[in-house]
Amino acid sequence: MKKTAMTKRMKLPVDIQAFETIRENNYLYVDKTRWVQNMTEDGRYYFLSRPRRFGKSLLVSVLKCLFQGRKELFDGLDIAEHGAWKWQEHPVILIDFNSVSHDTPENFRTGLKIHLKSVGRHYGVSPEASLLKEYFSELILMLHEKTKMPVVILIDEYDKPITDHLGKGDDAMRIAEENRDILKSFLGVLKGGEVAPFIRFVFITGVSKFSQVSIFSELNNLIDLTMSDTYADLLGYTQEELDTQFEEYMAQFADKLGISETAIREKLKRWYDGYRFSDKDIRVYNPFSVLRALSNAKFRNYWFETGTPTFLINLLRERAYPLPNIESLQVSERIFSAYDLERLGAEALLFQTGYVTIKDVKDRTYILDYPNQEVKTSFMEHLLHSFSEGKNNEENSKFLLLSEYLDTEDFEAFFETITAIFASISYTLSTQRDESHFFMLFYLMVCASGADARSEVLISRGRIDLVVELSDKIFVMEFKCNQSAEDGIRQIVNKGYAEKYRSSDKKLFLMGINFSSEKKNIAEWKIEVMK
Repeated sequence: MKKTAMTKRMKLPVDIQAFETIRENNYLYVDKTRWVQNMTEDGRYYFLSRPRRFGKSLLVSVLKCLFQGRKELFDGLDIAEHGAWKWQEHPVILIDFNSVSHDTPENFRTGLKIHLKSVGRHYGVSPEASLLKEYFSELILMLHEKTKMPVVILIDEYDKPITDHLGKGDDAMRIAEENRDILKSFLGVLKGGEVAPFIRFVFITGVSKFSQVSIFSELNNLIDLTMSDTYADLLGYTQEELDTQFEEYMAQFADKLGISETAIREKLKRWYDGYRFSDKDIRVYNPFSVLRALSNAKFRNYWFETGTPTFLINLLRERAYPLPNIESLQVSERIFSAYDLERLGAEALLFQTGYVTIKDVKDRTYILDYPNQEVKTSFMEHLLHSFSEGKNNEENSKFLLLSEYLDTEDFEAFFETITAIFASISYTLSTQRDESHFFMLFYLMVCASGADARSEVLISRGRIDLVVELSDKIFVMEFKCNQSAEDGIRQIVNKGYAEKYRSSDKKLFLMGINFSSEKKNIAEWKIEVMK
């Protein structure tokens, strides 16, 4: 099928919707069914972890329709055109934990059983067991007995009953722990010798990948696709998919903004690309953000509008985590599965929730970084408000103009704005912070304004405190405390911090900034243009 024919006759969905909704309403669907067929042929029990809004629920919907034998929905797709699918109808148990009550362990058990009863009613069977685990087992056996077909179990967002309670105090943590234990026992049914012979396929999704001991010790035959090279682009859009499937929409976007299609592609890449989920260097775009940007013809932080990482931000604050270090985290493979309620690691949380991704792999070391501008800018903004006592007042909102001030070389306005924000932080809070805290806030402000800022850039003769790069300008910054701005400029020059940027055709600025611990604010700044 030619790409122009596909985009002209298909509407662009405004969200990642159910598969049947997309196909029945003639929305554009990026065909991932080749991977789906491979999965169903290669194994029976699967687990996949991906960040929120990445298409996990859509994939579950595809699997449901596939195992229901709804061939008409797959016309023109790879699995129908080139596969050898038998289109047999299987009984399907689909559990979306977003729709199951889990505010207390008692309600979680009750909500699960109510959901299973509705599945039974749909197929005309009524298990009699009173306990949840036995009821689930009986339902599987009765569905197989009635249909004479093996049963398919699809579980979406399995970790919701746990993660919704994190960061809300000790009582909420106890609910999370009890819900975890209920879930561990519930999932263990799927491996039991009584029901396993009658199961055709199991697929479990979530944002978090809890350790094998925490959740899946009783279901230890899962094939984990989370870091699989083969399925690295199972969810999300590759560059090729974006270029071929969305060509018409990018052209319309370019016309509306009055810029070239090349510029639109570059901005889409900078804002929404960059996610990598395996050792193999395959990058994918956030599908939710791409669909919203093309539908609205606007570049915005769509992913963050659907949820604020309050728990993660609180954890970083409590542990006084060095935020600039997030740009270049170096971790071992262990962190990709090191997620336990009793030992929550910041790096594991950042990766599994999608705030950082794999940028490079060297030997057995993984280098993590923000995937794109959308994530970094939005995350920095939330962190900035949190670290400045959560104030979202007029002063603190002025940080949005900082990137513009640098771009227009209005340095007086740039430093007046930063000084005003520092001054708005309460005296009590300020007395508890040292110069490193003020550097961190400065860094957060600049990043949250949308500028491409990198801290502690390593060069042969040392580390540059901060480098800010715009479309036609580069700022090399050095921070001092109770010294002078001139000392900062002198260090940049003497250590050759700016030399690596001389070959760029961008205008190069040297910036020295001195903080006063007495004033708890910027005392002096100086800028020189490098010739």
